[in-house]
Amino acid sequence: MHVVFVRGPTGSTVATVHRADGVSLLLPGYDRKFRVPHDLAHYATERALAMSGGVFGAIAAGGVFDNMRVVAGRPRHDAALRSKRVLDAHRETLTMAELLSGVVHHAVEDGTAGQAPALVRNAWHSLGTDPFPWTDDHVEQAVHTLTELTVEWEARGTVKVTWPDNLVARLPESRGIRRGRRGRT
Repeated sequence: MHVVFVRGPTGSTVATVHRADGVSLLLPGYDRKFRVPHDLAHYATERALAMSGGVFGAIAAGGVFDNMRVVAGRPRHDAALRSKRVLDAHRETLTMAELLSGVVHHAVEDGTAGQAPALVRNAWHSLGTDPFPWTDDHVEQAVHTLTELTVEWEARGTVKVTWPDNLVARLPESRGIRRGRRGRT
C-alpha cells in the first residue's frame, strides 16, 4: 500500500492512501498546529513496532475510518461490513497505536527524542499490566524514522511511503448466515 502525505488547503496534512485492491482514500489530518504530521507519526510508530492492527494495517485490510472518503477505484460490494469487522476486531490495537504514536509524535515535535523509550513504556503500562513487548531499539527506530520523514516533509511539503504487505491487519472470520441442516434433537 502506498501513502502520499501532502499539505492540505487549510495547512493540515492530507494523506492519500492507495490500497492494493485499487481503492484510493483520503485521510485528512487535524494537525496544522504541529510541525510534525500526526498521521506520519502513526506510520513511523506502527511500522517500527510492527503493529499490523494499527491505523495503516487496518486501512490496508479494508478498514475505513469515519473521516475518510474514497477518491478513486471501486470498493467491494461488502466494503462497509468488511471495514466494521476489521475496525471492531482491532479496536484495542488501534487505541494502543493512537497512544504510542502520540508519544513518539510529541517526542519528535518537542525535541525530547532521547526520552521516547521510557515515555512509550510508561504509556504502554498505563493501559495494562502486560510486559512491554518491544525493545528500546524499536522505539528509537520509530523516532528515527519519524525524524527523517519530518525533515523530508519540511523540505518538500510531501512525503511518499510504502506500508509493508506483512503488516496488514487480520480480517476476522465472518459471522454470516449458516446454511445447511440443523441437527434434530
